[in-house]
Amino acid sequence: MSHITLIRHGQANSGAQDEASYDKLSTLGHQQSAWLGAHLRAQNQHHTRLYTGTLTRHIETAHAMGTDLEPIRDARLNELEYLTLARALETEHNVPFPQDQAAFTTHLPQVFAAWQRDEIAGAPERFADFEKRVWDVLCEIAAGDGPALVVTSGGLISMAMRHVLRLDIQAMAQMALAIYNTSQHRLFPIGGTLSPTMFNAIPHLEDPDRHYAQTHV
Repeated sequence: MSHITLIRHGQANSGAQDEASYDKLSTLGHQQSAWLGAHLRAQNQHHTRLYTGTLTRHIETAHAMGTDLEPIRDARLNELEYLTLARALETEHNVPFPQDQAAFTTHLPQVFAAWQRDEIAGAPERFADFEKRVWDVLCEIAAGDGPALVVTSGGLISMAMRHVLRLDIQAMAQMALAIYNTSQHRLFPIGGTLSPTMFNAIPHLEDPDRHYAQTHV
């Protein structure tokens, strides 16, 4: 079993109102990704495999990192469709779509909780199915040879942490809200199972002149 380093994509189009519009990196997102790649090379971190989802923001992040590894694209690493879920929750249960960051931080836990309870008829996939596909793909990657980089999204990373830390849905939502763009999260094999040994690391953004690039959305 090999360790996995999960990476959240760079900043995307945070002002988007739908999934398609959100799915591209901002100028800052490209820069964050390039800084991360340079940091990994400077630290001489060794990885033998690179995986991404099939979303544009995942692919653009991996490309901007400048790694020599050929990415393996797997749709099971794609993000949950928060904006689709939010619109469905609004239509079905009259829960207003968030209009600013403050509203988003209270809205996301509501979405996660309703989704877990199967109360969103228009959900593109069931919560249980999302949970299963995330853990299935991570177990397959861990079973491969050599350390792996996985470029994905915050919701998927929070689901992975929910599994290994046995988090309830509210804790998972709070974790999702905390995840920085281009942050690193490591799952390491200990005692025959994957355990978290790193969460939300952004050493490439810690210099004072890069603090502005520490973004969550």
